[in-house]
Amino acid sequence: MIVGGTVMSWFIWRGCCESISSLFWICLFTVCLWMALWLGNAFVSDWMDNLFSWHKDPVKRLVAGLVGMTVYTLGAVYGLTYIFHFVFGFDVGDNMNRSLFTTIVITLIITMFMTGRAFLLSWRKSAVDAERLRKESVEAQYNSLRNQVNPHFLFNSLNALTNLVYQNQDEAVKFIKQLSEVYRYVLSTRDKEVVSVEEEVKFLNSFLFLQQIRFGDKLKVDVKIGDIAGFVAPLALQMLVENAIKHNVISEENPLMIKVYSNSQYLIVENTVLRKPVLPEESSGLGLENIRKRYQFLTDQLVKVEENDFMFKVSLPLIKS
Repeated sequence: MIVGGTVMSWFIWRGCCESISSLFWICLFTVCLWMALWLGNAFVSDWMDNLFSWHKDPVKRLVAGLVGMTVYTLGAVYGLTYIFHFVFGFDVGDNMNRSLFTTIVITLIITMFMTGRAFLLSWRKSAVDAERLRKESVEAQYNSLRNQVNPHFLFNSLNALTNLVYQNQDEAVKFIKQLSEVYRYVLSTRDKEVVSVEEEVKFLNSFLFLQQIRFGDKLKVDVKIGDIAGFVAPLALQMLVENAIKHNVISEENPLMIKVYSNSQYLIVENTVLRKPVLPEESSGLGLENIRKRYQFLTDQLVKVEENDFMFKVSLPLIKS
């Protein structure tokens, strides 16, 4: 800034070389002006970023930035002029009249360049973040699909079906129908970002039917979701229920109790806690963190998690639009 101010003084104000005193004061004034314009406009730019988002209101941000920086530039130029005149007794009026237009034009050019740069960087960051979250959402859905068709799930489902075929053929037919509904829903929603609450609950009931055939009275599920309008990330409720089954002991002595319900803002999955040892090979990388990231892509509301020694509760924001 010191070098730039000195060079600017030499080429714009030729009279500054008439005396050492004139050179000193004009160089000092120019350096202060450069610092005020550079640092001040940077502050104005940051302030405008807090008021208006490049991603949501790019036009407002552009206009506000240009107006704010122009007003600040004029104020800084005239303010420094009066400070040097009344405080230090150095009259820069004649010099300022000759160079004010040049100073403002240079500042506006730099301002427009920095504003354009800020817009491009913000747009690039938004695009990168959106692509990253979209990729994470797709990967989470893919992992969920992979988990559904893994050998353990197929083995458990087919083993339960084998027993049903001999014991209760009517129940076996229902089991096959619900199993097909599960796979059909997983395949149909793999490219969707949201589904209606009604669709997700219908799928959850199909999934729970299979699990209750497998566990019987050892698994107790209570689904009470009213007639609410809204959307949810596909497979989110099912993944939470599946995680509860996967990570807790389920036995005659310690049945797993799961509640699925809603309020005006959240879909809630709550289960009793009796942790079983976690085996490394059982970890799929699909869990609560992936659900959080998917919801970061869909809404500004956060997924809420509450946990104690007896209860684990996850609240998923109800997406209204």
